[in-house]
Amino acid sequence: MDDPTPEEYLAFLTSTWCPTVFYEFRDGNEPVAVAVTDRLEDGLSAVYTFFDPTRPRDGLGTYAILWQIEEARRQALSYLYLGYLIEPHRKMRYKADYQPQERLIDGQWVEVSSRP
Repeated sequence: MDDPTPEEYLAFLTSTWCPTVFYEFRDGNEPVAVAVTDRLEDGLSAVYTFFDPTRPRDGLGTYAILWQIEEARRQALSYLYLGYLIEPHRKMRYKADYQPQERLIDGQWVEVSSRP
């Protein structure tokens, strides 16, 4: 997205068919990360996470995912969906690190217990 308006950016992040929640993470009073999350019938869907670029070694992306896993449990939901796994893409392959997981392979959901 190249130079979006605020309305275009919000439309990119939010869903029209389910509630979208912006979970904000702070270090004291300082905002450090936001996890944009859709609330589905059976789980949460991690749409997008962004964090303070001056804190790359703090693991804020990992923290946001672990927090969303716990939030799904608090809400008695079965799943946290991380979206498409694109292993050749450096910024997308992190999803394989979270276990156990299921993958849609040839139209069937298959439980995966380790990285292929």
